[in-house]
This record gives sequence, structure tokens and C-alpha cells, in this order.
Amino acid sequence: MSATLDTPFPSKPRIALGFDFGLRYIGVAVGQEITHSANPLTTLKAHEGNPDWNQITQLIRQWNPDLLIVGLPLNMDQSEQFLTKAARRFGRRLHGRYGLTIEWIDERLSTVEARERLNIKSSASGRRQGIDQMAAQCILQTWLTEQQTIHH
Repeated sequence: MSATLDTPFPSKPRIALGFDFGLRYIGVAVGQEITHSANPLTTLKAHEGNPDWNQITQLIRQWNPDLLIVGLPLNMDQSEQFLTKAARRFGRRLHGRYGLTIEWIDERLSTVEARERLNIKSSASGRRQGIDQMAAQCILQTWLTEQQTIHH
């Protein structure tokens, strides 16, 4: 289930950017409601959870999204952890900088799913970036699937 900050009722198919937040890497995906599909886009380097905001600004300008989807890394028992709080802070900062609606998606097992899709057993740094953007795709695809269910 997703929780919402400032979500208006959708009047047109929306474009969304999805984020798989991490302290060292942030995966990004793009998707839209017309086909209900998401695609991996890029992986941004972060320093202790702080991204290069100029890179995010470029992505916002390039894709002109209607909203941003941020994965919440919850524990398996649905409790929050340090990384959950950091992801929430990242989402609030996105909202503050760009004024876009933020929706949260439970991202438990998104990295596992991404590794399975990429058939990767290790997390070497070169492969890690592919995992992060694929995890962002999984997060965004989950949101798109929920929207399809809600609106049909």
C-alpha cells in the first residue's frame, strides 16, 4: 500500500520518477500510467544519503514528472529502521525542492527481485549500480500496478 503527501485526483496519465534510496547509491527509474510500465533510468552516487541535487534537478527537467515515488526500506516485520527514516527525509527534501507530490512504496525485497532479474549473486560496485536502478524500477512498477488496480 502506498501513503501519499498532497496527491491530487489524477485527471491525465501521469509520469513518475521512482527512487531506490541508499546511503551510497540512489537508483532512479521512470514510468508512466499510459502503459503502466517502468524502466530503469540511472544510478546516482550519494554521500551518506546526500545525492548530487544538480543531477536530480536535471532528471526532473528532462522527464518533467508529475510525482515522485520513493521506496521505504522497512524491516520484514514492517518496523522502521535507520534507512527508513533516511529515505523519508530524502522524500521530504525532494518535495521541498521540487514541490512535487511524493508517494511512498514498501520496498521490501526490491533489491532481491532486482538481483534475480539481473541474475547477479554478488554486489560488486559495477553491478551494484545496475541493481539500484532495477530496484527503482521494481518500486515504481509496484506503484503503477497499484494505480491500475485503484482506477479500474
